[in-house]
Amino acid sequence: MNMDVYKKLALKLDDLPNWFMATESGIELRLLEKIFTPEEAELAAEMFFVKEPASLIASRANLPEKQARQILKNMVRKRVIKFSKRERELVYGLMPFVVGFYEELLPRMDQELAELFERYFQETGGEITGKGLSVHRVIPVEESVDFEMEIFPYERASDLLEKAKSWGVRDCICRVQKKLIGDPCDHPIENCLVFAPIEGAFDRSDVDRAITKEEALKILNEAEEAGLVHTTGNYQGPHYYICNCCTCSCGILRAVVEFNKPSAITKSDFLVVIDGDLCVSCGDCIERCQFDALELGELVCEVDPGSCVGCGLCVPVCQDEAMVLIRRPEGEVLPPPENIRTWGEVRFEG
Repeated sequence: MNMDVYKKLALKLDDLPNWFMATESGIELRLLEKIFTPEEAELAAEMFFVKEPASLIASRANLPEKQARQILKNMVRKRVIKFSKRERELVYGLMPFVVGFYEELLPRMDQELAELFERYFQETGGEITGKGLSVHRVIPVEESVDFEMEIFPYERASDLLEKAKSWGVRDCICRVQKKLIGDPCDHPIENCLVFAPIEGAFDRSDVDRAITKEEALKILNEAEEAGLVHTTGNYQGPHYYICNCCTCSCGILRAVVEFNKPSAITKSDFLVVIDGDLCVSCGDCIERCQFDALELGELVCEVDPGSCVGCGLCVPVCQDEAMVLIRRPEGEVLPPPENIRTWGEVRFEG
Protein backbone atom coordinates (compact mmCIF):
# COMPACT_ATOMS: atom_id res chain seq x y z
CA MET A 1 0.00 0.00 0.00
CA ASN A 2 1.30 3.44 -1.00
CA MET A 3 1.22 5.41 2.27
CA ASP A 4 1.83 8.81 0.67
CA VAL A 5 -1.88 9.63 0.74
CA TYR A 6 -1.97 8.95 4.48
CA LYS A 7 1.15 11.05 5.04
CA LYS A 8 -0.60 13.93 3.29
CA LEU A 9 -3.70 13.53 5.48
CA ALA A 10 -1.54 13.25 8.62
CA LEU A 11 0.14 16.55 7.77
CA LYS A 12 -3.23 18.22 7.21
CA LEU A 13 -4.51 16.94 10.57
CA ASP A 14 -1.34 18.17 12.24
CA ASP A 15 -2.10 21.65 10.91
CA LEU A 16 -5.28 21.76 12.99
CA PRO A 17 -5.13 23.24 16.50
CA ASN A 18 -5.58 19.76 18.05
CA TRP A 19 -2.48 18.47 16.24
CA PHE A 20 -1.66 14.96 15.02
CA MET A 21 1.92 14.25 15.98
CA ALA A 22 4.22 12.19 13.77
CA THR A 23 6.20 9.25 15.16
CA GLU A 24 9.47 7.62 14.10
CA SER A 25 7.72 4.35 13.35
CA GLY A 26 4.89 5.95 11.38
CA ILE A 27 2.24 4.19 13.47
CA GLU A 28 -0.06 7.19 12.96
CA LEU A 29 -0.22 6.32 9.25
CA ARG A 30 -1.34 2.77 10.01
CA LEU A 31 -3.94 4.25 12.32
CA LEU A 32 -5.28 6.43 9.50
CA GLU A 33 -5.16 3.48 7.11
CA LYS A 34 -7.43 1.57 9.50
CA ILE A 35 -9.93 4.44 9.58
CA PHE A 36 -9.91 5.88 6.03
CA THR A 37 -9.89 4.17 2.63
CA PRO A 38 -7.21 5.56 0.27
CA GLU A 39 -9.93 7.44 -1.66
CA GLU A 40 -11.30 8.95 1.56
CA ALA A 41 -7.85 9.91 2.80
CA GLU A 42 -6.99 11.55 -0.51
CA LEU A 43 -10.13 13.69 -0.44
CA ALA A 44 -9.92 14.46 3.29
CA ALA A 45 -6.37 15.75 2.76
CA GLU A 46 -7.86 18.46 0.53
CA MET A 47 -10.35 19.61 3.17
CA PHE A 48 -10.15 22.35 5.76
CA PHE A 49 -11.57 22.70 9.26
CA VAL A 50 -13.94 25.38 7.95
CA LYS A 51 -16.82 23.66 6.13
CA GLU A 52 -17.11 24.06 2.36
CA PRO A 53 -19.35 22.84 -0.47
CA ALA A 54 -18.43 19.58 -2.18
CA SER A 55 -17.74 21.45 -5.42
CA LEU A 56 -14.78 23.35 -3.92
CA ILE A 57 -13.32 20.23 -2.31
CA ALA A 58 -13.72 18.26 -5.53
CA SER A 59 -11.99 21.00 -7.53
CA ARG A 60 -8.92 20.98 -5.28
CA ALA A 61 -8.79 17.18 -5.41
CA ASN A 62 -9.20 17.13 -9.23
CA LEU A 63 -12.18 14.80 -8.88
CA PRO A 64 -15.59 14.88 -10.60
CA GLU A 65 -18.03 16.53 -8.22
CA LYS A 66 -20.40 13.54 -8.26
CA GLN A 67 -17.59 11.19 -7.22
CA ALA A 68 -16.41 13.56 -4.51
CA ARG A 69 -19.95 13.88 -3.13
CA GLN A 70 -20.24 10.11 -2.78
CA ILE A 71 -16.93 9.83 -0.95
CA LEU A 72 -17.91 12.69 1.35
CA LYS A 73 -21.24 11.03 2.12
CA ASN A 74 -19.44 7.81 2.99
CA MET A 75 -17.16 9.68 5.40
CA VAL A 76 -20.18 11.38 6.98
CA ARG A 77 -21.76 7.97 7.56
CA LYS A 78 -18.52 6.84 9.16
CA ARG A 79 -18.57 10.02 11.30
CA VAL A 80 -14.97 10.96 10.40
CA ILE A 81 -15.79 14.39 8.95
CA LYS A 82 -18.30 17.05 9.95
CA PHE A 83 -21.10 18.47 7.82
CA SER A 84 -24.09 20.78 7.97
CA LYS A 85 -26.60 22.41 5.68
CA ARG A 86 -25.89 25.93 4.48
CA GLU A 87 -28.72 27.56 2.56
CA ARG A 88 -29.50 25.00 -0.18
CA GLU A 89 -26.40 22.82 -0.06
CA LEU A 90 -24.41 20.60 2.26
CA VAL A 91 -21.00 21.75 3.44
CA TYR A 92 -18.20 19.54 4.77
CA GLY A 93 -15.22 20.10 7.05
CA LEU A 94 -12.26 18.23 8.45
CA MET A 95 -12.46 16.94 12.01
CA PRO A 96 -9.38 16.75 14.26
CA PHE A 97 -8.19 13.41 15.61
CA VAL A 98 -8.66 14.06 19.36
CA VAL A 99 -11.06 15.49 20.39
CA GLY A 100 -12.76 14.71 17.08
CA PHE A 101 -13.26 11.69 14.86
CA TYR A 102 -11.46 9.29 17.20
CA GLU A 103 -14.33 9.52 19.69
CA GLU A 104 -16.80 8.82 16.86
CA LEU A 105 -15.08 5.50 16.07
CA LEU A 106 -16.84 3.84 19.00
CA PRO A 107 -19.03 1.52 16.83
CA ARG A 108 -15.91 0.46 14.86
CA MET A 109 -13.52 0.08 17.78
CA ASP A 110 -12.00 -3.40 17.65
CA GLN A 111 -8.85 -4.98 19.01
CA GLU A 112 -6.69 -3.92 16.04
CA LEU A 113 -7.76 -0.28 16.28
CA ALA A 114 -7.36 -0.34 20.06
CA GLU A 115 -3.81 -1.69 19.77
CA LEU A 116 -2.89 0.83 17.07
CA PHE A 117 -4.13 3.67 19.25
CA GLU A 118 -2.18 2.35 22.24
CA ARG A 119 1.01 2.20 20.22
CA TYR A 120 0.42 5.75 19.01
CA PHE A 121 -0.25 6.91 22.58
CA GLN A 122 2.92 5.31 23.87
CA GLU A 123 5.17 6.46 21.01
CA THR A 124 4.01 10.08 21.34
CA GLY A 125 4.65 9.98 25.09
CA GLY A 126 0.98 10.61 25.77
CA GLU A 127 0.93 13.75 23.63
CA ILE A 128 -2.00 12.64 21.50
CA THR A 129 -3.42 16.16 21.80
CA GLY A 130 -0.12 17.88 21.15
CA LYS A 131 1.45 20.65 23.17
CA GLY A 132 0.36 24.10 24.24
CA LEU A 133 -3.00 25.16 25.66
CA SER A 134 -4.76 22.01 26.86
CA VAL A 135 -7.62 20.52 24.88
CA HIS A 136 -9.56 19.64 28.06
CA ARG A 137 -10.03 21.26 31.46
CA VAL A 138 -11.31 19.96 34.78
CA ILE A 139 -14.78 20.87 36.06
CA PRO A 140 -14.97 20.74 39.88
CA VAL A 141 -17.54 18.78 41.85
CA GLU A 142 -19.93 21.59 42.74
CA GLU A 143 -20.73 20.36 46.24
CA SER A 144 -17.00 20.46 47.06
CA VAL A 145 -16.67 24.21 46.46
CA ASP A 146 -16.84 26.59 49.42
CA PHE A 147 -20.43 27.90 49.39
CA GLU A 148 -19.12 31.47 49.65
CA MET A 149 -17.20 31.10 46.38
CA GLU A 150 -18.68 32.36 43.12
CA ILE A 151 -18.80 29.65 40.46
CA PHE A 152 -19.06 30.73 36.84
CA PRO A 153 -21.57 28.89 34.60
CA TYR A 154 -18.80 27.21 32.60
CA GLU A 155 -17.45 25.77 35.88
CA ARG A 156 -20.72 24.00 36.73
CA ALA A 157 -21.30 20.63 35.09
CA SER A 158 -24.96 20.71 36.12
CA ASP A 159 -25.40 24.16 34.58
CA LEU A 160 -24.13 22.90 31.22
CA LEU A 161 -26.73 20.12 31.33
CA GLU A 162 -29.53 22.41 32.50
CA LYS A 163 -29.10 24.71 29.49
CA ALA A 164 -29.46 21.89 26.95
CA LYS A 165 -32.67 20.71 25.27
CA SER A 166 -31.64 17.13 24.57
CA TRP A 167 -29.26 14.71 26.25
CA GLY A 168 -27.49 11.46 25.47
CA VAL A 169 -24.95 9.08 26.92
CA ARG A 170 -22.38 6.84 25.24
CA ASP A 171 -19.72 4.36 26.26
CA CYS A 172 -16.35 5.87 27.15
CA ILE A 173 -14.16 5.07 24.16
CA CYS A 174 -11.06 5.21 26.39
CA ARG A 175 -12.34 2.42 28.65
CA VAL A 176 -13.51 0.42 25.65
CA GLN A 177 -10.04 0.78 24.11
CA LYS A 178 -8.24 -0.30 27.29
CA LYS A 179 -10.56 -3.29 27.70
CA LEU A 180 -9.86 -4.43 24.15
CA ILE A 181 -6.09 -4.46 24.77
CA GLY A 182 -6.61 -6.55 27.91
CA ASP A 183 -6.10 -3.79 30.47
CA PRO A 184 -9.58 -2.81 31.68
CA CYS A 185 -10.31 -0.65 34.70
CA ASP A 186 -13.13 -1.08 37.21
CA HIS A 187 -14.94 2.17 36.43
CA PRO A 188 -18.35 2.15 34.70
CA ILE A 189 -18.22 2.45 30.91
CA GLU A 190 -21.47 4.14 29.84
CA ASN A 191 -21.10 7.66 31.26
CA CYS A 192 -19.80 10.01 28.58
CA LEU A 193 -22.51 12.67 28.44
CA VAL A 194 -23.49 14.57 25.29
CA PHE A 195 -26.09 17.31 24.97
CA ALA A 196 -27.45 19.72 22.40
CA PRO A 197 -29.38 23.02 22.20
CA ILE A 198 -32.12 21.42 20.07
CA GLU A 199 -34.71 18.79 20.95
CA GLY A 200 -34.40 15.18 19.76
CA ALA A 201 -30.74 15.48 18.73
CA PHE A 202 -29.91 11.91 19.81
CA ASP A 203 -33.16 10.10 19.02
CA ARG A 204 -31.74 8.41 15.90
CA SER A 205 -28.12 8.11 16.95
CA ASP A 206 -26.37 4.76 16.58
CA VAL A 207 -23.72 5.85 19.10
CA ASP A 208 -25.57 7.81 21.79
CA ARG A 209 -28.46 6.58 23.90
CA ALA A 210 -31.04 9.34 24.23
CA ILE A 211 -31.82 10.14 27.87
CA THR A 212 -33.68 12.77 29.88
CA LYS A 213 -32.11 15.68 31.72
CA GLU A 214 -32.85 13.92 35.01
CA GLU A 215 -31.03 10.81 33.81
CA ALA A 216 -28.06 12.93 32.70
CA LEU A 217 -27.83 14.56 36.13
CA LYS A 218 -28.09 11.13 37.76
CA ILE A 219 -25.21 9.82 35.62
CA LEU A 220 -23.19 12.90 36.57
CA ASN A 221 -23.72 12.15 40.27
CA GLU A 222 -22.93 8.45 39.80
CA ALA A 223 -19.68 9.40 38.06
CA GLU A 224 -18.70 11.51 41.05
CA GLU A 225 -19.49 8.64 43.43
CA ALA A 226 -17.33 6.36 41.26
CA GLY A 227 -14.42 8.79 41.62
CA LEU A 228 -14.42 10.02 38.01
CA VAL A 229 -13.12 13.46 37.05
CA HIS A 230 -15.44 15.76 35.09
CA THR A 231 -13.72 17.30 32.05
CA THR A 232 -14.84 19.19 28.96
CA GLY A 233 -13.44 21.46 26.26
CA ASN A 234 -10.99 24.07 27.51
CA TYR A 235 -13.12 27.09 26.63
CA GLN A 236 -16.09 28.87 28.17
CA GLY A 237 -18.66 27.62 25.69
CA PRO A 238 -20.78 26.53 24.07
CA HIS A 239 -20.25 22.96 25.24
CA TYR A 240 -21.77 19.75 23.94
CA TYR A 241 -20.19 17.04 26.08
CA ILE A 242 -18.87 16.16 29.54
CA CYS A 243 -16.33 13.35 29.86
CA ASN A 244 -16.10 11.49 33.15
CA CYS A 245 -12.46 10.48 33.21
CA CYS A 246 -9.98 8.34 35.11
CA THR A 247 -6.19 8.18 35.06
CA CYS A 248 -6.32 4.44 34.37
CA SER A 249 -8.02 4.73 30.96
CA CYS A 250 -8.50 8.33 29.77
CA GLY A 251 -5.98 9.18 27.05
CA ILE A 252 -5.58 12.72 28.40
CA LEU A 253 -5.40 11.97 32.13
CA ARG A 254 -3.08 9.01 31.52
CA ALA A 255 -0.58 11.47 30.05
CA VAL A 256 -0.59 13.34 33.37
CA VAL A 257 0.32 10.32 35.50
CA GLU A 258 2.09 7.93 33.08
CA PHE A 259 4.30 10.52 31.37
CA ASN A 260 4.33 13.25 34.02
CA LYS A 261 2.71 15.82 31.73
CA PRO A 262 0.58 18.00 34.03
CA SER A 263 -0.11 20.40 31.17
CA ALA A 264 -2.08 17.69 29.34
CA ILE A 265 -5.14 18.87 31.25
CA THR A 266 -6.00 22.36 32.47
CA LYS A 267 -6.75 22.39 36.17
CA SER A 268 -9.93 23.92 37.50
CA ASP A 269 -9.50 27.31 39.15
CA PHE A 270 -9.97 25.65 42.54
CA LEU A 271 -7.65 24.03 45.05
CA VAL A 272 -8.46 21.76 47.97
CA VAL A 273 -7.54 23.05 51.42
CA ILE A 274 -7.64 21.15 54.70
CA ASP A 275 -8.80 22.35 58.10
CA GLY A 276 -6.11 21.13 60.48
CA ASP A 277 -8.46 21.35 63.44
CA LEU A 278 -10.90 18.89 61.84
CA CYS A 279 -8.60 16.51 59.96
CA VAL A 280 -7.91 13.22 61.77
CA SER A 281 -5.49 11.80 59.12
CA CYS A 282 -7.79 8.89 58.29
CA GLY A 283 -6.42 8.61 54.74
CA ASP A 284 -9.80 8.25 52.99
CA CYS A 285 -9.09 11.26 50.75
CA ILE A 286 -5.69 9.87 49.74
CA GLU A 287 -7.27 6.71 48.35
CA ARG A 288 -9.68 8.91 46.39
CA CYS A 289 -7.07 11.17 44.74
CA GLN A 290 -5.88 9.98 41.32
CA PHE A 291 -3.06 12.54 41.06
CA ASP A 292 -1.02 11.87 44.22
CA ALA A 293 -1.82 15.38 45.43
CA LEU A 294 -2.48 14.28 49.03
CA GLU A 295 -0.31 12.61 51.64
CA LEU A 296 -0.42 11.98 55.36
CA GLY A 297 1.66 14.43 57.36
CA GLU A 298 2.70 14.05 60.96
CA LEU A 299 -0.62 15.34 62.26
CA VAL A 300 -2.92 16.10 59.32
CA CYS A 301 -3.27 15.36 55.64
CA GLU A 302 -1.22 17.67 53.41
CA VAL A 303 -1.92 18.99 49.89
CA ASP A 304 0.55 19.40 47.04
CA PRO A 305 -0.89 22.44 45.19
CA GLY A 306 1.13 21.65 42.09
CA SER A 307 -0.41 18.19 41.72
CA CYS A 308 -3.99 19.06 42.70
CA VAL A 309 -6.18 19.50 39.61
CA GLY A 310 -9.09 20.91 41.61
CA CYS A 311 -11.56 18.16 40.74
CA GLY A 312 -12.96 18.07 44.30
CA LEU A 313 -13.52 14.30 44.35
CA CYS A 314 -11.68 13.99 47.66
CA VAL A 315 -13.98 16.38 49.52
CA PRO A 316 -17.19 14.28 49.71
CA VAL A 317 -15.37 11.26 51.22
CA CYS A 318 -14.07 13.29 54.17
CA GLN A 319 -16.47 12.31 56.95
CA ASP A 320 -15.04 14.99 59.22
CA GLU A 321 -15.77 17.78 56.69
CA ALA A 322 -12.17 18.93 56.92
CA MET A 323 -11.76 19.62 53.20
CA VAL A 324 -13.16 22.21 50.78
CA LEU A 325 -12.30 23.74 47.42
CA ILE A 326 -11.36 27.41 47.29
CA ARG A 327 -10.21 29.68 44.47
CA ARG A 328 -6.55 29.48 43.60
CA PRO A 329 -4.51 32.68 43.93
CA GLU A 330 -5.47 35.21 41.26
CA GLY A 331 -3.65 34.64 37.99
CA GLU A 332 -2.48 31.11 38.81
CA VAL A 333 -5.00 29.61 36.37
CA LEU A 334 -6.06 31.83 33.48
CA PRO A 335 -9.75 31.95 32.49
CA PRO A 336 -10.44 29.62 29.56
CA PRO A 337 -10.80 31.16 26.09
CA GLU A 338 -14.27 32.45 25.26
CA ASN A 339 -15.07 29.76 22.66
CA ILE A 340 -13.47 26.98 20.66
CA ARG A 341 -12.45 29.34 17.86
CA THR A 342 -10.59 31.58 20.30
CA TRP A 343 -9.07 28.47 21.88
CA GLY A 344 -7.71 27.47 18.47
CA GLU A 345 -6.22 30.92 17.90
CA VAL A 346 -4.50 30.87 21.30
CA ARG A 347 -3.26 27.34 20.63
CA PHE A 348 -1.68 28.39 17.35
CA GLU A 349 -0.06 31.41 18.96
CA GLY A 350 1.42 29.21 21.69
